[in-house]
Amino acid sequence: MKEIKDVIQNNYRFNNIDLERNFDKAMEDDTFKKIVSKIKLSKDEIIKYTSLIKDSSLELKNCANCKNIMECKNSVVGHIYYPEVQEENIVFSYVPCKYKKKLDKDTEYKNNISLFDMPKAILEASMKNIYTDDKNRLDAIKWLTTFIKKYENNEKCKGLYLAGNFGCGKTYLVSAMFNELAKKGIKSVTVYYPEFLRELKGRFGEDYNEVFNKVRKAPLLLLDDIGAETVTNWNRDEILGSLLQYRMQEGLPTFFTSNNTIKELEEERKSYSEANREDKVKDITYQMDVVSSYLPKMMSEEEIKAVILSLSDRSIPTVMKHFKQNYNGMCDMGLVNKVLKSL
Repeated sequence: MKEIKDVIQNNYRFNNIDLERNFDKAMEDDTFKKIVSKIKLSKDEIIKYTSLIKDSSLELKNCANCKNIMECKNSVVGHIYYPEVQEENIVFSYVPCKYKKKLDKDTEYKNNISLFDMPKAILEASMKNIYTDDKNRLDAIKWLTTFIKKYENNEKCKGLYLAGNFGCGKTYLVSAMFNELAKKGIKSVTVYYPEFLRELKGRFGEDYNEVFNKVRKAPLLLLDDIGAETVTNWNRDEILGSLLQYRMQEGLPTFFTSNNTIKELEEERKSYSEANREDKVKDITYQMDVVSSYLPKMMSEEEIKAVILSLSDRSIPTVMKHFKQNYNGMCDMGLVNKVLKSL
């Protein structure tokens, strides 16, 4: 009978022969050969990894014919299973391809944006993709573009209150501006305000403080859909009041979107006043005070009059066109007409 050690040695020899045969066969492939040429180890060591190197060569071939990351056929999308020598051993890891690196670079700004119960689609909002066919948007776009320049120049900037019907693009506009600044390393937080209040109410202790402080101390903050929440003493005084007081003291810009314009709030307050609902009147008055401080400063009668008097042509069409082109959103056109007629 053969001794067991002889059997083991024979099997080992046959296995080595098979490995070498498979390796030599694989070396006929140019891609496999190219990978092996970069591995500075002995052939005896390399042949142990023949199967894994074949996997690498297959993925490298996939990359050669790939035009974008969406066409990736590799086991891990956007990566190549590739070998490198570490302390006389071959270690395989997933290395990002050029398309993956570009994608990571293009989306790196998203790490600077925090969302609370907001659709992730707003992370794709872009200033260059804002529709400008709606003239009602032009003032807001101009204001936001100016804000970006001022903020980048470290000028003191205040936030903005944007009101409009549901789905008109208020949130998209502010998000596009936040994304633009995020690409320059500026962090921001966007919260769906009604849900944020509900979530805060369910948190306690350190967990509560962590979430609240993250929002309160954000360099840029958007409170989305403010006014849709049910107002209580708690969320009015302890949350919104505390949050805004801190941000105003620290000079941190705060943005708001709402379905309620200042005029609509005034009408709502009047209705509640007539119905003797003083609790509601108080809540809406508080909201109007908050809103008013974030609206662009409107021109006074004297300022309007001074502009009109500086014009050589004071005909109604010329004056109205001048104010629309140069002071749109900063003046009441009805007041402009009234002042003009009084001159």
